[in-house]
Amino acid sequence: MRTLISTAFISLDGVVEGPGGEPGYRNSGWTFKDVEFLPEAFEIKGREQQEASAILLGRTSYEAFSPVWPDMEEFADYKPMPKYVVSTTLTEGDLVSNWGETTILRSLDEVAALKETEGGPIIVHGSATLNQNLSDAGLIDRYHLLVFPLLLGAGKRLFSATDKDTQKLKLVEHEAYANGLQKNVFDVVR
Repeated sequence: MRTLISTAFISLDGVVEGPGGEPGYRNSGWTFKDVEFLPEAFEIKGREQQEASAILLGRTSYEAFSPVWPDMEEFADYKPMPKYVVSTTLTEGDLVSNWGETTILRSLDEVAALKETEGGPIIVHGSATLNQNLSDAGLIDRYHLLVFPLLLGAGKRLFSATDKDTQKLKLVEHEAYANGLQKNVFDVVR
């Protein structure tokens, strides 16, 4: 069984929307506007590219990342990896041709089936709604969270507000940095 890893830049109050400057969100770009950049705090992002064997995205994140990530040097290791996009509306004609093999998945059942295949870890970037649905369905195995010392108030959150049973997490790696960022890596306890 493959490990499904959710990776996120997240504010202290749980917001994940618009970290890199995506339009349409009042606090867009909060990861670089309001916190001093320390390279050591982002070491995990390079490690993720080395350890992942595939990328899983929701439609909205795919549409935001696919025009720019294929040509970005800092994401070069992701280019040859298989990509999976969970969407009920995306078509083959909507996929970019310069980012490697991409498969459209139509349901969480198809994500669960993907996890049963042979291969290494699958990493989920962005994709707030998909993350909420994956978490609620018990499909996420690990969280890589870079927690920013910011309270953003409104915005899309990583975790849903669904009334559900407690989901226990085990802290397996953590570090705090001089700029206030915290790295927290949690395994989901089953």
